[in-house]
Amino acid sequence: MRLKPFLKWAGGKYRLLDAILREIPEGKRFVEPFAGSCAVYLNVAAPSALVCDINPDLIGLYRHLQREGEKFIVYCQSFFTADGNTRERYLQRREEFNACRDPRTRAALLLYLNRHAYNGLVRYNAKGEFNVPFGRYVRPYFPLGELRAFYCKTRETDTKFVCRDFRTVFAGLKPGDVVYCDPPYVPLSKTASFTSYAGNGFSADDQRDLAALATAAHGRGISVIVSNHNTETTRDLYATADLRRFDVQRFISRNGAARAAAPELLAV
Repeated sequence: MRLKPFLKWAGGKYRLLDAILREIPEGKRFVEPFAGSCAVYLNVAAPSALVCDINPDLIGLYRHLQREGEKFIVYCQSFFTADGNTRERYLQRREEFNACRDPRTRAALLLYLNRHAYNGLVRYNAKGEFNVPFGRYVRPYFPLGELRAFYCKTRETDTKFVCRDFRTVFAGLKPGDVVYCDPPYVPLSKTASFTSYAGNGFSADDQRDLAALATAAHGRGISVIVSNHNTETTRDLYATADLRRFDVQRFISRNGAARAAAPELLAV
């Protein structure tokens, strides 16, 4: 049975696990430079894992859950109340999050915001402030079972959560590592770019650097799998890789009726 992430996530890979996992070979260590919701990490069988992201709030949330387990889960649940599911209370919590400097409180608030925000987005403005509007859900779901499963996974696997840029992650790879990359995607059109959840964009130079690092790592005996949109740009970037192409149903869009299938690519 597949383990589900406890966070909502734009571009999350839970529904694509079958396609992704069949490309991931056994290795000594599983490495994920773009953690996201950790859907792939949760379902990979490996004795150890290095899970990284440049979003310190996301890594902080994972670290607190790993360290505290049930105690932290109970703390997070205290934010999920009937009076917490109003626009006014949500905006107060969002303001509290943006002003908060206590790592534990900030971690719990991130989970609250993720589950109460519009489309479950995690997004920041240029000032580094969480700016997603209220989601207007009838009863936001508290992911109790998913949080417990995540905690158990971190105890069963020697896992390290680190706030780190993908370039630094690749510099520390070793032969035998297995790497799965789910970077911000190359836009399908000029108007389809997405404001990064870490407060800054993922540029064309970043895309080129990632492709070059993946190719170089493969030459050092490291298995690398990269997800992206299936475009002319990505096919050129990963021309030396084995490419798997398929369509994926979108589940996050401003217009629900327009959530059409998007062309997906796995570079192996």
